[in-house]
Amino acid sequence: MPRIAMLFGILLVILGIVLYSQSELEWPRKATALIPAALGLVLVLLGQIAHGASEKTRMHTMHAAVLVGLIGLIGGAVMWVLDILKLGSETPPSNLAMWGKFAMASLCALFVGLCVKSFIDARRARKQKETATPAPM
Repeated sequence: MPRIAMLFGILLVILGIVLYSQSELEWPRKATALIPAALGLVLVLLGQIAHGASEKTRMHTMHAAVLVGLIGLIGGAVMWVLDILKLGSETPPSNLAMWGKFAMASLCALFVGLCVKSFIDARRARKQKETATPAPM
């Protein structure tokens, strides 16, 4: 799972860099375009910490990573819905910003889903291991 966190972190960093480089060409560029990159850097860092850590540290670190993913999912989805609601207004959102939020929310949703599946699988394996080995007397 730490490698998946690092992979999704790298994808979010790339998304943030692309959004920032393609955002309005006038200076100053919108720093909010780098939000996916910031979330991605945190995921990469947490994945790196979890990669070489003990089982307990890896568990806590990956729970922190899924929390970061959940923040990205909720934040991106809420902002995307708000952009959709603004489409008919006098100042509609840019297509780049709107689809960037959708892409961030989608990547984070996929990451959170994979994390939840991994947590469920780990719990089942732990329970099977406990029932398979009799308790010492």
